[in-house]
Amino acid sequence: MLDFLTYDAKVAVLILAFYICYRLLLSKETFHRVNRLVLLGTAVLSFLLPLCVITMHETVAAPRPEVVIGEIGSAVVEGQQPMWWHYLLPVLFVTGAAITLGHTLASLVSVLRLIRTSEQHPEDDGTVVCVTDRRVSPFSWMHYIVMNREDYEARDAAILAHERGHIRLRHSWDLLLVDTLTALQWFNPAMWMLRQDLRAIHEYEADGAVLSQGFNARQYQYLLITKAASIGGYSIANGISHSTLKNRIHMMLHKETKRSHLVKLLALLPIVGTALALNAETVTDYQYDTPQKKQIIKENKQNAQSKPFDVVEQMPQFPGGIKELMTFLSQNVRYPEAAHKAGQQGRVIVNFVVEKDGSITEACVVKSVSPELDAEALRVISSMPNWIPGMQNGEAVRVKYTVPITFRLQSDNKPVAVQVQNN
Repeated sequence: MLDFLTYDAKVAVLILAFYICYRLLLSKETFHRVNRLVLLGTAVLSFLLPLCVITMHETVAAPRPEVVIGEIGSAVVEGQQPMWWHYLLPVLFVTGAAITLGHTLASLVSVLRLIRTSEQHPEDDGTVVCVTDRRVSPFSWMHYIVMNREDYEARDAAILAHERGHIRLRHSWDLLLVDTLTALQWFNPAMWMLRQDLRAIHEYEADGAVLSQGFNARQYQYLLITKAASIGGYSIANGISHSTLKNRIHMMLHKETKRSHLVKLLALLPIVGTALALNAETVTDYQYDTPQKKQIIKENKQNAQSKPFDVVEQMPQFPGGIKELMTFLSQNVRYPEAAHKAGQQGRVIVNFVVEKDGSITEACVVKSVSPELDAEALRVISSMPNWIPGMQNGEAVRVKYTVPITFRLQSDNKPVAVQVQNN
């Protein structure tokens, strides 16, 4: 869940950056179709860009990793997130998303119920006019136009042209998409402002559809003022709203923007490039030092059973690989109390044999530090689970393996916190 919250935070930053760019450069222009695509693209692209990770690989030669072991019982893992981060934030996010999505679903259910209980009149253009006795302002949803009986009997052509404009331009699908994404960004003010601006652009486009049919602009503006005062309105539907009325009238009177201003769209490209660059990652492929190639002498089966190999075609492996081996050791080694009090530290190198069945045998110390640390290293090596055995000529064979374990004390003679590091 914390990974998703981190991803959602990146989305929030991108939405904010895109939206600020839109408000500064494009919001006053009359490119309504372009602005609509910019806002929709902002919403969708902001959710996609954090998932686009450009990966570059870098190969680094390194010695075999070793495990630095301390006293696990008293260790404090640095950088551990506090409890509120693990529990409170996810609960808060899910609660806010559920409330936001629930409000959208409630609005959708109300619209569908109103349409189902209304008197329906199919039109020749494929739309359906739904007449209700409730006092509602005209609105549209998908291919339905909902209006009260008084408006329907008046048969005002401008109202029908306005709602048909919403239907023809498929504004309902925009609302479904953005409202769903808003549930995931309910904490982000930029997302709510984007949502509001998109609805305003819907109205600009629908107003343009009315005026393009030759309706008188002043009479239409007066009609908007009259209908905006009506009761009703659903967040999921397109309807005449008083909150955007002033801007709509201003936009009708606004001089059409020159097409050369579309060059402002190029300002969005640096945001995309920066997002991809910041999200890029370099994967380091460690190539561990290996012994020089040795001639592998083919032995008969009787010898192969008694003498372990030093190098084989497929070396034995701890379940999960080197990383899991280091994790196992750091979680299971205990710093001996006697060695701790005596200030003993250093690297113990243990040699052992991985049998054909993956079991560990013949563990012995090849580089000693002290009896206490040697014994602890042998104990943990012997307690390891079965390995994936080594393979030679397609058969499992016995193979020698060496693992270094380092015991280290801090300057104040305290064991260091358990950690795994590459040297």
